[in-house]
Amino acid sequence: MENSMDFDLFIIGAGSAGVRAGRMAAAMGKRVAVAESRYLGGTCVNVGCVPKKLFVYASEFPHMLQEAKGFGLDLQLKTFDWATLRDNKTKEIERLNGIYKKLLDNSGVKTLWGHGKVVSPNHVEVDGTRYSSEKILLATGGWPSKPDIPGKEHMITSNELFYMEFFPKSAVVVGSGYIAVEFAGILNGLGCDTHIASRSGKLLRGFDESTRQIAQREILKKGLSLIAEQPSAIVKNPDGYQVEFASGKSVQADLVVCATGRSPNLENLGLEEQGIALDEKGFVKVDDSFQTNVPNVFAMGDLINTAQLTPVALAEAMTFLAQQYQDKSDTLNYDNIPTAIFSQPCMATVGLSEQAAKQKGLEVNIYESEFKALKHTLSGSDERTFMKLVVDKNTDQVLGAHMLGEHASEILQGIAIAIKAGASKAIFDSTIGIHPSSAEEFVTMRSITR
Repeated sequence: MENSMDFDLFIIGAGSAGVRAGRMAAAMGKRVAVAESRYLGGTCVNVGCVPKKLFVYASEFPHMLQEAKGFGLDLQLKTFDWATLRDNKTKEIERLNGIYKKLLDNSGVKTLWGHGKVVSPNHVEVDGTRYSSEKILLATGGWPSKPDIPGKEHMITSNELFYMEFFPKSAVVVGSGYIAVEFAGILNGLGCDTHIASRSGKLLRGFDESTRQIAQREILKKGLSLIAEQPSAIVKNPDGYQVEFASGKSVQADLVVCATGRSPNLENLGLEEQGIALDEKGFVKVDDSFQTNVPNVFAMGDLINTAQLTPVALAEAMTFLAQQYQDKSDTLNYDNIPTAIFSQPCMATVGLSEQAAKQKGLEVNIYESEFKALKHTLSGSDERTFMKLVVDKNTDQVLGAHMLGEHASEILQGIAIAIKAGASKAIFDSTIGIHPSSAEEFVTMRSITR
């Protein structure tokens, strides 16, 4: 059967999961095709983590210039040219697109430009041309969603924000998750009068609660305005947009950004026609082998209900290949996935939150430390750093680590290795710290907070 078909593996979607699965399968000697209708690299490379992080860097410079005064440096911000930042970012993304193209070409993957659709358990159609394949992998990622309110067409998403013609003087960012918080910080840092509208009035819900609370306090210190409502309507007017709320409050803004979440990109994939099942949240339903309920059809990445993170998608691709082509039965362990919110200040986390540990019925000791980083003893900033460890009271194992502060993402990556390895609090305590650094606090916290 294998040789009678056009391909051994046909992948719809050339994002992180699709490219990794495609080129590694080809390296194993498999005949692979990838269909893509938009761009190589998916959300992360084009309209997600990479360009976002570049914009975060840009938005931090004004604060840094202000803080330099305490060190004897009078550095003035004369102008900000949005077009330069935007276009330099685009050039970098185009460079990365080229790298992805080379990776696919050099590995022998056939790249097909067009919209792929499953038309049978062994056939894919790309813009009217049919191909046969032993296995089909769906990896089309996610897409921003908008709340169903009057005037929603006036909202842009993170997709469009990266390519705005002009930088706004005022903006409302709708949402309270990490995407909303990150983009609100970017806009605010670059000089835009920014409001963030959260129905609950709480930012970053779902993360460790005490860390989240301090994060919200420190984020709002930067000048963001929090509106504890979701818009009821958006009205276009000669001066921009009037954002209306059920309470009667309204805000005039040049820009309204919707950052209320992302949904699986399932449009015209042929799922309904082929009877491919979705779960109760609308994600493609798969087993531990990424197999859908239809034989030979698999799915991964942001299409399935796992952590929507690029490293997770890459790990899923490698697990899939090991299972399908290396006769390995190991499944992917989703425990202790580190992640960072590139807010200002940055927040990072790995392992269990205090709440999640208690929900599991675990008795825990909590260690917390809040302090002013050495840098800010001279910078004039009142920014605070916060660190937290969640420790199993009975086994002494460190179950979770959480941090808010400069370089949190860099510090937590190392801590994640220790937690993945099952390190105890005693091991943390016996580790010699790097002094002076904020990171050393993770190995010097001795007093139980609660």
